[in-house]
Amino acid sequence: MKPAATVPSARNHAETLTIRMAASADAAALSRLAQLDSAPAPQPVPMLVAEVGGELRAALPLVGGPAIADPFQPTAELVAILVERARQLAPAPPRRSVWRWRPLRAVHPVPVHRA
Repeated sequence: MKPAATVPSARNHAETLTIRMAASADAAALSRLAQLDSAPAPQPVPMLVAEVGGELRAALPLVGGPAIADPFQPTAELVAILVERARQLAPAPPRRSVWRWRPLRAVHPVPVHRA
């Protein structure tokens, strides 16, 4: 498993912010978070979670859908961080070549003069 990103919280230096993938052990905490947010119970899909001081504060499904967050805590920045991290983890869209090999066609036919 990849290491989680941990940065000190701006409000309280004793609290740390951890962004990581949800594990099956997080099911109860995710259900509690969904209840606090008046959201439906989260589906068993890959999710990113944000923990502050070891407490789950926000979660975002990687397959799309709304984030769930603790409405009694400031979580707007946490959700924004989760959205950005999900964007970074998403596979890059296939690149289309700008130049395509096609036969050249004259826009206006050039008249041929024969002598």
